[in-house]
Amino acid sequence: MDLGIDGRRAIVCASSRGLGYACADALAREGAEVWINARDADSLHDAAARLRRHGRTVTAVAGDIATDETQAALLESCPRPDILVNNNGGPAPGRFQDWGRQEWLDAIDANMLAPTLMIRAVLDGMVERGFGRIVNITSAMVKTPLSPMGLSTGARTGLTSLSKALSRDVASANVTINNLLPERFDTERQRQMAELHSTIGGISLEEAYDMMRDSIAANRLGQPHELGDACAFLCSAQAGYISGQNLQLDGGSYGGLL
Repeated sequence: MDLGIDGRRAIVCASSRGLGYACADALAREGAEVWINARDADSLHDAAARLRRHGRTVTAVAGDIATDETQAALLESCPRPDILVNNNGGPAPGRFQDWGRQEWLDAIDANMLAPTLMIRAVLDGMVERGFGRIVNITSAMVKTPLSPMGLSTGARTGLTSLSKALSRDVASANVTINNLLPERFDTERQRQMAELHSTIGGISLEEAYDMMRDSIAANRLGQPHELGDACAFLCSAQAGYISGQNLQLDGGSYGGLL
């Protein structure tokens, strides 16, 4: 299927590896020019080199997307994006009683305010040009929250609510805003979670992975390219009638109807 995004300009935040990279890879494969971002300049430029195999322009902008400086640098490099994919690493799991004001502010900065400010910066231009696709990578925990992930879910749920409200305002201009809600993907972050379960539970790393796989209805971890392909479709011309939605990528695990 031709997704109709050949030549479109896409900013993909926090995209040197994992799910962000998978989205950048899928968009570049479909013909988009891609601007990628990460804090580690070396890994970012390695990622850019790999993405260029698709024959498209790939621009790397190093820095922490939670900072005003990095957001400004991305937008200066790509002032008229057609596509924005918001992504950032989530805060570490922990105990509610251990989180003070600074921990909450850091989580909100990284996982709510950074994407919110990027949306604010690009939204009017997308509306004026009559095309825009905004995709936020959040978490399955937005719909199935667990207290150890409270920092992440608290911040990301705020972004989810705002995105839903904004999506109604801009749908008539062919601008869509959707969220991807991943659960248990085979990424470096998932390895960190497995290592944590291994340490806390006194089990081997492979046993921790087995427990993770057993918790998924599909009995396996998701592969990053599966989320990348879903992102590319939500950014497509064909997805113009899909907005304000939360697409769960969880191997069929969610038990609710909505």
